[in-house]
Formats: sequence, structure tokens, C-alpha cells
Amino acid sequence: MEAELKCLLSDFQSLRDSLRDPSHQALIDKMQSRVEHLSAAEKLASVQRSKIKDMSAEVVDSNPYSRLMALQRMGIVDNYERIRDFSVAIVGIGGVGSVAAEMLTRCGIGRLLLYDYDKVELANMNRLFFRPEQAGMTKTDAAVQTLTDINPDVVLESYTLNITTVQGFETFMSSLTDKSFRPDKDGIGVDLVLSCVDNYEARMVVNQACNELKQTWMESGVSENAVSGHIQLLVPGETACFACAPPLVVASGIDERTLKREGVCAASLPTTMGVVAGLLVQNTLKYLLKFGSVTPYLGYNALKDFFPTMEMKPNPQCSNASCMERQKEYALAKPARDAAAKANLEAEVLVEVECLHTDNEWNISVVDDDNDVQGPKSSSGALPEGLVHELPSADEFQKPHVSEETSSTIDDLEALRKELELLNAI
Repeated sequence: MEAELKCLLSDFQSLRDSLRDPSHQALIDKMQSRVEHLSAAEKLASVQRSKIKDMSAEVVDSNPYSRLMALQRMGIVDNYERIRDFSVAIVGIGGVGSVAAEMLTRCGIGRLLLYDYDKVELANMNRLFFRPEQAGMTKTDAAVQTLTDINPDVVLESYTLNITTVQGFETFMSSLTDKSFRPDKDGIGVDLVLSCVDNYEARMVVNQACNELKQTWMESGVSENAVSGHIQLLVPGETACFACAPPLVVASGIDERTLKREGVCAASLPTTMGVVAGLLVQNTLKYLLKFGSVTPYLGYNALKDFFPTMEMKPNPQCSNASCMERQKEYALAKPARDAAAKANLEAEVLVEVECLHTDNEWNISVVDDDNDVQGPKSSSGALPEGLVHELPSADEFQKPHVSEETSSTIDDLEALRKELELLNAI
């Protein structure tokens, strides 16, 4: 196949050189570019690995999951292979969203839903993930192309749409409730939504959808000067939603599009976006696989390497009606949560009582002080002078011990005293 494509490219070049009409030459150039693209795609397809049915912890060069499964062997995660059961939706495949999608793909997530309406541009090349030859493609198509090459085991669904439009919002809501991936999960279409958009209008749309669906989601963002960012966990009813404490632009009802100026764009650093994407995916893994503590809010200041954290409670006077409904439901469920927490605490105390004064993982035993406990005698030969295999008993410490060397020293002093007395008498 590769040889045929090379031959075809050579024929195109010969045909182009023989044509004098510039329009015909332009057509030949376009066809030649298409053949080159197909040639590159064919090369990539030839090295793509096959799908792997089950994750394995076997440490071999051909196993892409061995280092991930090592988390289970080291006790960080109980069952890492569960990650294949989860679905994550990523809204916005830009500087943060594309990197987050790549990280989750490399981690072996079960299904990824990707949402964006924009196209890849050469102006995006200062960021990570996208490649120059993908310029002109929709971000969703380019992302699916790259992610499939990285890990064909991940189920990828792309939606090239604007969620802020009526039709886009309906499609977004419908896709989040689609349970075809895991029919056994009652009422769950996706396990988590990641908002990686770059405007407040889209954030408010994601907030509205998740409040209506009782969907847990995480929000992320990078500042316009590209030296700070944040991630935030939002659980409808339990934590503050995006409308509970809206930014000034949202609270004032200002159209963001009127704030943009011709020839002026926001700054963008791949370093800051990579850090924020890493924090976002790390929090996602902790939430899905139940290890460590999930951060409710984490900021990042690149100028001072400052990482502030905080908890954000819901606003009892939130302007979002769906948020107010979720808050009421959460308050009504408080007795059940308290009872469950009490039962868990009692179970933990019972386990501690049962394990009291028994052999433990450190092989420490509690014994009576009256027992004569002796350590094991060394099987080696004699010890250096001054060392013994075991401590002497208390009686040995009480026995008077007279040193012969000390006695001889006293006799010498007595003889010396007598000689001095004789000298004084003379």
C-alpha cells in the first residue's frame, strides 16, 4: 500500500510539471496533499495496537497497563480495573480539555464523551495535544483521531455542537442520560462531567444541565494572563453550584462578547494548562476510584507556586431554581446520612475492640512485667569486650564488686604515704 501511494505521488508530480494552466496545477497540488495525508494515516494505522480485553498487572514491555495496575499492588487503589466501567464527559476540547482527555485515555477510562464546536487552528499550536497537520479539522474529530491511536480500548463519542444553543443543549442533556454503555447502572448515563470551557455562558449552561440531572461535575479554568487557574468539585445540593457565587460578569448580566476587542486575545501557556489539567484528572481519578481525598476547590498561582484550597457551601438564596430543589433534597436526606455515618463509626470501633491486645502486623505483644522475657541468644561466637548477649538481672546490679586493680592502687598509695612521712621526719 505504501509503495503504491509513493508511486501515485510521483505521477502527480510529473503531471503537475507537464501542465501550464495554473488552475490545473492548483488542483494537482490539492490532490497530492490529499494523497500525502492518506499516506500518513496509513503509516499510523500500521503501528496501531490491537484492543486488550482485560487489564493485566504483568510487567512486560508490551503491556500498556502494567504501571497503572501497580497502584493496586501498592495498596493505593483497591481495584484499578474498575476504571473501565466509568464514563466521563468533557465539555470544551481546548488547552485544558484536550490534555485532560489524553490523560484519561492513557489511564484506560471506559468511555469519553467529547463536546466542542470549534476547529483546530495553527494559533492553537502553542498548547499541547493538537498537531499542525490537524489544522482545519474540528477539535472533536482531531481528538478522536489522536486518542484512538493512543488507546483503542476507550469508547469515544464526539459531539460537534455548541451547548449554548437550544438544539445543542437538548443534545447535551440527552447524551448525558444515555445508559447504553452500562445498562446495569440505574439512572446513570455518565459518572462525571468535566467543564473545560473558556467562557462563563457555557459554564452556566453546564451548571444548569447538571443541576437538573443531579449530575456531579468538576469545573476548571485558567486566567486570561495564563499564570493562574483552578479546579472545583460541584455536587448539586451539597456544594455551591456555579450560580451560588457567580462572577461579576455573570451577576451583572453583561454579554461577554461585548468585552472582546479586535486584535486582542487572552494569553495562553501550555505549562499552566498542563498543571490545571493534571490537577483536574487527578481529582477525577480520586473521585472515581475512591482513594485519597477529593478536593472541593483547588487554586493555582504560578507566580508564587501557591495552591489555596477551600470548601464552598451552597447559597440558600441561589438564583438557580434547580439548585434550590437539590438543596432541599439534600437537607431532607440528612437523617439517613447521619444514621449511616453512625453505623460506620460503630463498625470501626467494634473492629478496634476485637483487635485489642492481639498479635498485629508489627508483631508486638503486650506481656506482664513479672514475666521473665529473654531475647533470643545469638548463634554467633564470642562478642567483643564489653558486650553481652543479654542484660544482667537486677540482683547482679546489687552485688558489690571490688576491682583487684583498684585494691592494688590503694596499697601503692599507702606505701607512698609512709615514705613521705619518713622523709618529713628527717
